[in-house]
Amino acid sequence: MAYRVLGRAGPPQPRRARRLLFAFTLSLSCTYLCYSFLCCCDDLGRSRLLGAPRCLRGPSAGGQKLLQKSRPCDPPGPTPSEPSAPATAAPAPRLAGANHSGSPKPGTKRLPQALIVGVKKGGTRAVLEFIRVHPDVRALGTEPHFFDRNYGRGLDWYRSLMPRTLETQITLEKTPSYFVTQEAPRRIFSMSRDTKLIVVVRNPVTRAISDYTQTLSKKPDIPTFEGLSFRNRSLGLVDVSWNAIRIGMYALHLESWLRYFPLAQIHFVSGERLITDPAGEMGRVQDFLGIKRFITDKHFYFNKTKGFPCLRKTQSSLLPRCLGKSKGRTHVQIDPEVIDQLREFYRPYNIKFYETVGQDFRWE
Repeated sequence: MAYRVLGRAGPPQPRRARRLLFAFTLSLSCTYLCYSFLCCCDDLGRSRLLGAPRCLRGPSAGGQKLLQKSRPCDPPGPTPSEPSAPATAAPAPRLAGANHSGSPKPGTKRLPQALIVGVKKGGTRAVLEFIRVHPDVRALGTEPHFFDRNYGRGLDWYRSLMPRTLETQITLEKTPSYFVTQEAPRRIFSMSRDTKLIVVVRNPVTRAISDYTQTLSKKPDIPTFEGLSFRNRSLGLVDVSWNAIRIGMYALHLESWLRYFPLAQIHFVSGERLITDPAGEMGRVQDFLGIKRFITDKHFYFNKTKGFPCLRKTQSSLLPRCLGKSKGRTHVQIDPEVIDQLREFYRPYNIKFYETVGQDFRWE
């Protein structure tokens, strides 16, 4: 009979087993918690155990240095309560028409509502300088010659030349050659049929002499005034092809304007009265433009050297303002018989002009 020898079994030890089980369980729990903390529960970044560098969502009170050394997270997008800011602020775009301080200039560049269309050597520069004193008028200082020489450049180019104006201000420009340009009335009408037109007229004989004097100052070798004025002086045949003579045939040029504009839209300024009564003439110009009579006698004084009125000093100008050296120059001496012949030539044109505009300028 065979016997199997068994090892002696010791007595059961339950308390020691429970301790070992508790230690083992605690170890597993700590490992799990550490793993979870590093891999899952850290809202600031990913665990290095997973092979990815740690990143931060944004700066915190105690983690500024850490944020600087960490790779920034992919942008999560702005929250409704706090929009995300760009890493580097882009420079603000430069506004069109902005001044050097960065703020936009007041007003808008507009096409002119009023034009001084003529006439050359009639007093147009004086009217322009006088009316610019008015706070409700902004005028271009130079002559753009848009409707005679630069029409092909387009209205946008023309508008770009204009000064900025407020809604309550009038934009105005002066080019005296418009009055004798055949295409100018139609072109201005195409821009705006409501355009107000100002024409400064003067005794056509005196105007022609002034025109010649100006040309002579630039071209001393031109023929004499008498030689240019007549095709045949003995027969009294005036050369109307000479521009200095032709400009003074006001009634002839006015016909072209009346095809497009009513007479009520054209204001005629007397060049003679502009010298003797500048406030009165400018008062009528202001009435025509529909603005208050701001320019009055207090704005003028008579300059005996130049022979015409100048503007007194204003708040914006510490010195009185007179027209340039080219204005008020002494006219060349003309044979009185030549003057009489030209007066006779212009007489029928003057009379027709008076009748058309309803005003006697007393040039005879």
